[in-house]
Amino acid sequence: MSDCLFCKIVEGTIPARKAYEDDQVLAFHDIQPQAPVHLLVIPKKHIATMNDCEAEDAALLGQTLLAAQKVAAEAGLAESGYRLINNCGRDAGQLVFHIHWHILGGEKLGSLNPSEKPSID
Repeated sequence: MSDCLFCKIVEGTIPARKAYEDDQVLAFHDIQPQAPVHLLVIPKKHIATMNDCEAEDAALLGQTLLAAQKVAAEAGLAESGYRLINNCGRDAGQLVFHIHWHILGGEKLGSLNPSEKPSID
């Protein structure tokens, strides 16, 4: 996709601070981090949203999630924990329409439930 930001990162026309790369998956640091550690993990193949995945993408999706696990471990998050998020569609907050997962960590993350008050530890 010629107008896709993440495809341009994959092809090298837009720079990114890479954390991991293999022949099918790329992980890089988010330029607007929402946590002390905020990485994005993408398949190199352009798939716009989770709704656009097909059965033929199953192995690629698995490889992408295993890469996310590896990236989180290399970032020192495996033991303390991290959040792995995929936003699907505009109402969910997806801004770049190339499927991706956010790895967030490096601090105790608050609840995703707006009715829960953060604990005071």
